[in-house]
Amino acid sequence: MLSRTADHLFWMSRYTERAENTARMLDVNYQTSLLPQSAAVSKVGWQGMLSISELMPAYQAKHGDVEPQRVMQFMVRDESNPSSIVSCLRAARENARAVRGSLTTEAWETQNQTWLEINRMLAAGDFERDPGQFFEWVKFRSHLSRGVTVGTMLMDEALHFMRLGTFLERADNTARLVDVKFHAVQSDFFGTASEKDQEYDFYHWSAILRSVSGFEIYRKVYRDVIKPERVAELLILRADMPRSLHASLNEVVSNLALVGGDQSSETQRRAGRLRAELQYGNIEEILANGLHAFLTQFLDRVNDLGARISRDFLLPA
Repeated sequence: MLSRTADHLFWMSRYTERAENTARMLDVNYQTSLLPQSAAVSKVGWQGMLSISELMPAYQAKHGDVEPQRVMQFMVRDESNPSSIVSCLRAARENARAVRGSLTTEAWETQNQTWLEINRMLAAGDFERDPGQFFEWVKFRSHLSRGVTVGTMLMDEALHFMRLGTFLERADNTARLVDVKFHAVQSDFFGTASEKDQEYDFYHWSAILRSVSGFEIYRKVYRDVIKPERVAELLILRADMPRSLHASLNEVVSNLALVGGDQSSETQRRAGRLRAELQYGNIEEILANGLHAFLTQFLDRVNDLGARISRDFLLPA
């Protein structure tokens, strides 16, 4: 396969997944902001949203103080922000258009329709009317794109590069979400005694689980009250949780093996080693050594994998 084609397919999938994950993070922040809380606590949540996406400087340069409505506008419809939902969906569509011949009609039309529809919805004010419903729509279009791709594309290199893009992006975003949400509460709500704090505890962690479609899964796996250390275990180490770091790395490793060759042996080794650390990891050890440090290192290694995949297979930066 031409490296140019692989590059477009890889980034088409990454941008689609990024739009979905941005919607998920915004949704959990929006839902959490509806809970009774002080303005200071609310502001910390929105600052975390910008920090985890590394967009705080860009936001402050344009809007100054952090305000929920401005953050949502910046992260949803601001075309000058390359990580906004509208920018991601535009980039996904442009990458798809560049390799139209490598996609099935259904896969192309799904991407194109998503782009046309989001412009109509933003112009009609659908986002401002019901942010929660809008975020659900973005997630649904990403699910649809992924399902149509797997259901109609030939299982060849094109599909493998698309899957690589999807799961590399998912690993990155899940790690960022876990990091910012655990960092936000620090140790304030770990096993707190008061009823009010326990109530906040439940809503905080259940909102995080819902943001990665993990609430029902948590109930099925643990059959217990929601505890922070188990939320961390589910989202980091459980291979059967679709959006966990472990599950994402399983997909990265298997798809790398399908497209890899001699030129990518070091990339495959690093991906395999990272996957092995998740496979044999222990949540108590990770928490004891520092969750933030673990996730920061994980993100560095995922970024390294992305750079190596680009160098081994795709267009030079």
